[in-house]
Amino acid sequence: MEGEEESSAGAMIDEIYSNGGDAKRNRPIISGEALDIEAYASLYSGRTKITRLLFIADRCENRQMQMEAYRMAYDEIKKGENTQLYREVVQKIDGRLGPQYGLDLVWTESVERRADQRREKLENELNAYRTNLIKESIRMGYNDFGDFYYAHGLLADAFKNYVRTRDYCTTSKHIIHMCLNAILVSIEMGQFTHVTSYVSKAEQTPEALDPVTVAKLRCAAGLAHLEAKKYKLAARKFLETGAELGNNYTEVIAPQDVATYGGLCALASFDRTELKNKVIDNLNFRNFLELVPEVRELIHDFYSSHYASCLDYLGNLKTNLLLDIHLHDHVEMLYNQIRHKALIQYTHPFVSVDLRMMANAFKTSVAGLEKELEALITDNQIQARIDSHNKILYARHADQRNATFQRVLQTGNEFDRDVRAMLLRANLLKHEYNLRASRKP
Repeated sequence: MEGEEESSAGAMIDEIYSNGGDAKRNRPIISGEALDIEAYASLYSGRTKITRLLFIADRCENRQMQMEAYRMAYDEIKKGENTQLYREVVQKIDGRLGPQYGLDLVWTESVERRADQRREKLENELNAYRTNLIKESIRMGYNDFGDFYYAHGLLADAFKNYVRTRDYCTTSKHIIHMCLNAILVSIEMGQFTHVTSYVSKAEQTPEALDPVTVAKLRCAAGLAHLEAKKYKLAARKFLETGAELGNNYTEVIAPQDVATYGGLCALASFDRTELKNKVIDNLNFRNFLELVPEVRELIHDFYSSHYASCLDYLGNLKTNLLLDIHLHDHVEMLYNQIRHKALIQYTHPFVSVDLRMMANAFKTSVAGLEKELEALITDNQIQARIDSHNKILYARHADQRNATFQRVLQTGNEFDRDVRAMLLRANLLKHEYNLRASRKP
């Protein structure tokens, strides 16, 4: 028996040292390479592709990446009709990419002239439809106006026209189409309360929802919850997203984003049981995780308590996540929550923990670790006390013996009270006290 205990204790110590990174692991760690902008941009289409490129250009400190993002945004804008955005990009480039990326007045005037003609045509058609009172034609007219304004970057006008089609929808599919258009524009404008509202409205017509549309609505709802910092709800929505999504919603989100957003939100908000059942064992979500091996590996490392490797993955991902248009505001909060959960999970099984060993596992200094643990103890997330002199954390486990006696005493008192109450009631009935009290004198 003693030999078995020694061997199991030795295995546990080896595991702790491996957590600290002293033992070499064969699992690959991603490098902190710069974002491949061309590969990244290829995941998206439409306006979000341009918006994401400009977001990277505005926030990136690497001049080469910045210029590459501006160049790709310039080329992409010229495929469309948004002259206002085109002028803004040319102004930001400021001649740094050469004369071929300067202001093309011939192109802008041509596009704006065609836009005026198109608007006049749409107005005439819509007026004719209104005169004839044909609901389907009026709906199509407003929808065409919405598409027109969206293409030219006038998002508020596009939203108004898409929403006006609601009064002229005659089938469930029309309502779904209207909701998806309203959701798309609302996401572009950053109006996520509208996103939540129109997702709910679309879900009220389940008979018209195909698997692809359901997946789109899950993603939109997930983005709305993410923006509201409701990470657990966001994680659930992304985890429920079906594999049917594929590349059918690239005007909003890529499948890789579903894995990243869902994985990080789950790590920050789920307990171990939920992480195992809803993420690791989720066959549907596994398809998305395969697209982002780094996120898949860090989830498995976190669950397996390989914190050094998990933190390495998070550290390598951080730079690129800060360039994500939806996730950048939440990276620090998500990372802090994940780290706090890892600290809590690490200390939970032990009566005492050597802070030097723990600091090694979390790639931090002992002083820094103490401050983190102090905050968690103060917040009542870890039941422990710190011996600062010997650098040991002692868990404050409840006295099970005393707690058991207290529960027994409480149960006995409750039983005594119930028996006395029953005896009193029996005596009252026996002597017909209740009947005499109810009689009139």
